[in-house]
Amino acid sequence: MADLPVQGRYHFTTDEVIEVTGASRAAVGAALRRLRRDGLLAMPFRGFHVVVPPEYRRLGCLPPAQFVPQLVTRLGLSYYVGLLSAAELLGAAHQKPQAFQVVVGLNRPPLTCGEVRVEFVGRSNVAEIPFLELNTPRGTVRISSPEGTAFDLVGYVHRCGGLDNVATVLRELVERLRARELARAARLSPAPWAQRLGFLLDAVGADALSGPLAAYVGRVAREYVPLDVGGRKSVRSRSQRWKLDINHDVEQEA
Repeated sequence: MADLPVQGRYHFTTDEVIEVTGASRAAVGAALRRLRRDGLLAMPFRGFHVVVPPEYRRLGCLPPAQFVPQLVTRLGLSYYVGLLSAAELLGAAHQKPQAFQVVVGLNRPPLTCGEVRVEFVGRSNVAEIPFLELNTPRGTVRISSPEGTAFDLVGYVHRCGGLDNVATVLRELVERLRARELARAARLSPAPWAQRLGFLLDAVGADALSGPLAAYVGRVAREYVPLDVGGRKSVRSRSQRWKLDINHDVEQEA
């Protein structure tokens, strides 16, 4: 196990160690516990271990982008890094997210590994969402495209710090967005997501991007929906362009 980094491996399972060494499960378990106690290994998921290099000992784990892809692959899950974590990797996070947000097919309990927290968000059509692949020191990580990220920020606003924070992040993401790709991505999400996203794009001064999206909303939106799902019920105004009941004054952070 100590030779794994030399071999370029930073991830392995308990079963792999048993198979390679021929030792009993009890003996392997005891050896792994000692290595974790000494800070040389971490176990973000039962039976799945990561080697912790010296530069990450204070973190108590590998950074999540360096082990989550390998973990979800072993679990047989389709995934992408999304929401605020994707925005951060795209250079658009206003503040560092408190958890590394990963979108999978179904909701799963969060993981904690040292100071690293991984939060899973369930989305049934996860495999259809456009994505990019970025290089990491331990391989590659899949993140949602800028347009996919924009829709997830609006669709999972309760996991993204609320509408004001989403508007602030969108303001920093607009340089990466393409108008036609936004309209294409809209087909993969509920119509109200497109309605709210279009309104917020206008609110952050990115109305040049929202034309094709507005045309899409005009075709598919059947009713007015609230801008803030969890907000006050009183409607202050209406947006005919986006078929929205405006029940929240969007305030972007400086």
